[in-house]
Formats: sequence, structure tokens, C-alpha cells
Amino acid sequence: MAEAKSSALEAKPEITEAERSGWNDVTEKEHVNFDRVDAEIATYAGGEAVEIGQKESRRLKTMIDRRVLVIMILTYFLQAIDKGTMSFTSIMGILDEAHISKAQFPWLTTCIYLAVLVVEYPTNRIIQRVPVAKYLGANIMIWGSILALHAACSSFAGLVAVRTLLGVFEACCQPAFLILSSMWYRREERTGIVAYRYMMNGAQQIVGGLVAYCFTLIGSDRAIKSWQAIFIAYGCISVFWGGFVLWWMPDSPMRAKCFSEEDKRLMIERVRDNQTGLQNKTFRREQMIEGTFAIRRCGAFANIIIRSFDFTALQTQLLAMVSGFYIIVVLFTSTWLVKKTGQSLLVMLAFCVPSFVGTIFLMTLDPTTFSLRVGMLISYYITLSFWSAQTLSMSMISQNIAGQTKKTTVVAANFISWALGNAIGPQVFLGYDAPRYFIAFATHLGYYGLLVLTVLFLRWWLIKENKRKDRLKDEGRREADQSVAKVHAFEDLTDRENLGFRYAV
Repeated sequence: MAEAKSSALEAKPEITEAERSGWNDVTEKEHVNFDRVDAEIATYAGGEAVEIGQKESRRLKTMIDRRVLVIMILTYFLQAIDKGTMSFTSIMGILDEAHISKAQFPWLTTCIYLAVLVVEYPTNRIIQRVPVAKYLGANIMIWGSILALHAACSSFAGLVAVRTLLGVFEACCQPAFLILSSMWYRREERTGIVAYRYMMNGAQQIVGGLVAYCFTLIGSDRAIKSWQAIFIAYGCISVFWGGFVLWWMPDSPMRAKCFSEEDKRLMIERVRDNQTGLQNKTFRREQMIEGTFAIRRCGAFANIIIRSFDFTALQTQLLAMVSGFYIIVVLFTSTWLVKKTGQSLLVMLAFCVPSFVGTIFLMTLDPTTFSLRVGMLISYYITLSFWSAQTLSMSMISQNIAGQTKKTTVVAANFISWALGNAIGPQVFLGYDAPRYFIAFATHLGYYGLLVLTVLFLRWWLIKENKRKDRLKDEGRREADQSVAKVHAFEDLTDRENLGFRYAV
């Protein structure tokens, strides 16, 4: 029997070593291997899948949204405002008060992401092993305290210190959200979940711009200047919000004291079809290796760019609000298109086009007249279409990576790359290239071109893998049957090991 099984495996050249390893535990059986299932999940998830109707699924989702989605959206909004505060205060007097030169200013953003580069993998490993909501709430309270301390800084060195610490404690936010999304939501729901969070970047431009406008009216002749007041206000709000998160948000379906035992069991069964896992604290070296091989930014300069079109400081704060509205429209539209077409990667490609067009206009137009200034402002707005690609890429990771250790590795690698891009981004806005920043926008064009090539390759690869698994199913491989694979949904198999897993494209 063993020899026949081995011969069958060797006869299939398309089978990878990762898949062979996974099959050692799942081949030729239809019962759960509880040795691979997290102990908390095993308490609630049986060996057979429980079918949940649409009406019951909607009821459960509504309960989850109230406890989880609302927290994720408002936390992301708060983090976006906290990060955007430097952009708003850059035209409120902080640069003069802290004696910051044009050459030094980019480092106030870069240092945040250098910190993220260092702590991203450790914080992802921590997230895998500790109660997620508690870890998130504690970090929010700490970064709120650090944000308030910005008001006490009067030098470049002081600001670099607090900005670096801000990066350390904010690094957990987005990885925690991806893990929480995979715990609580079905695969087809995650595009919307990620989009709702990223819409908060637009919301912070609107609300943050309005609030910054109000704080700007304080002026710089008071004991607490306008830029200091805004840091203190946002910092205190963050501390109180972190305390609320600790109290309100459950760590997982298994630990959610706010739900009944039956509802907790149904919530776990509701995400069984995902086959991306739910929770597992066991570190699997082979998954880390697999994840390793599976492997933006001008935000702080946003208001300075708009100001370079010869608008006043107060006008700039208000015009920044429009960019926030445009981001919300882009994310809402792209999410709607994905829901209608089921084609995330094609939608990402479509929304790259306006970014190309807007950037080219910014490089070729000259703000010599009012109409040209308005044209350049509109061009700047439409470059923000790339937010669609960033949002959908987060959703693709959430939907297509299975295995807890692999997921931790890939999420960490993704945010390390994201932090690297954010660290480099401000450095291409060179002081001697102001106010047009041709070098920066040329760099953006290169990035958009690389993004298009990456998306095209990813789509080809995922479709190829899905077809390969379909062929194995047609050849009689029971493991490649998606209905059989449901039994093993919580066994911490990776998307490669689980032949019943199909990638979203």
C-alpha cells in the first residue's frame, strides 16, 4: 500500500515537495488530524463541516461587524490621522519652530518606516502567539502617548526619536487587521473589509483637513501653538481609544465572551470554506521557508505638493480634503467592480491608468495661470487612483495565503516591503528639485510600470496553479476535491499543501 502510494506520487511531476509533505497527513482519509489543529479550535470545530444558510450567515456577520469591523475601521482611521498629522503640521509652523531644514524633513517620515522594517517580523510572530485584540489595544495606547509627546519636541533630533518610536508601536496595526480578517470573515467578504479600512485614509484627509484648518486658526502666538495642540489632541484620543479596544474587541471567536457557545461554534464553521486557517500558535519551519519563496509614497509631502501650486496654507488644508473624498470614491468603485466581476487583478490594472496620466500631467504642466493650477490639482488627485492597487493587494494576501506560519511570514514580508517603499518615498522629494519634484514623479512612473508587470505575472501564475490543481482533481486525486478538503480546513495546511485550495484572481 505504501509502495503503491509512493509510486503514484513519483509518477506526477507536477507535485511539489510541499504538497507531498502535506499529503503525509491528509491523503486517503476523511477525518481530521487533530494533531495539527489548534487546541482552542478543536473545542468547537468537529470533523464534519456544518452548512450555514445565508440568513444565519448574515446574522452572524452582523454580530461580528459590531465587535470587530467597527473597531478595525475606526482604529485605522485614527492611525491614518496620527500619521497624517505631520503632513498637516508641516505648513503650521513646526518646521520653523523645530529648526527643520528641507533636507531634514523627509527623515521625519523615513524614520517611521525604518523602525517598521526592524520590528515587523518580530511583531508578526508576537501576533501569532498572543491574544490579538489585547496586543493591538496596548499598542494603540502606547503610540497615542508617543504622539502627544511630539508637542514637547523643539529639535530635529527629538522629533526623529518620537517618530521612530511611533513606527515601532504602529507596526502591529495592519498585520493584526489581516489576521483578524482571516479569523472572522469569509474569503469573498475580505475585499470589502480591507477597502472599508483603506477608505479611512480618505476620511482622514477630509476630517483631518477640516480639524487642521480649525487648529491653524489658533496661530503661533499662543502658549500652546497650533501644531502642538493638534498632536496633544490626537494623542489623548488615541490613548482613550486603545483602552476601549482592550475592553470591547474579542481576541478570537473561541475567546469571545460576548457571544454564546453555539454562536461561537457557528462563527468558526462559517469560515471553514476559506481553508486559510483560523488560528495556530505552532511555528512550522517548512511554512516559513515556503512563505519566504512566496514572496508608496509621498504622503508626508501631500500638502507641500498642493502648496507648490501657489495656494495659501488655509486653502491647502481645505483642498487636501478633496483628495480624501477622491480616495473614498476610488476604493468604493474598485471594490464594487471586484464584487461584480470577481477579477481583483484586472481591476488593479485598470486603476493604474489614471495614476500614469495624472503623473505625466504633473510633470508637463506649469502652474502659470489659475486654470493650469486647477488642472495640476486635478492631476494630483487622480494619481491617487493607485490606492485601489494597494487595497486589493492586501485583500489578495488575506484570501490566498494559508497556513499560520506562512501567513505570518508573508504578511511580515509584505509590510517590510511596504515600509521600505515608504522609507525611500520621501527621499525622492529632493529640496533642490522643489517645487515641481520632477525626480520624484519620474520615480512614481517607474513604480507604476513595475506594478503593472508584477500584477500581470501574478495573475498568470495564480491561474496556472488553479488549472494544475483542477487537472489533479480530474485525474482522481481526492485531495484536490474542494468538498473533501473542507474536512481538513483547520489543520494548518498551506495553500500549496492543500490541493483543494483555489486562488482568488
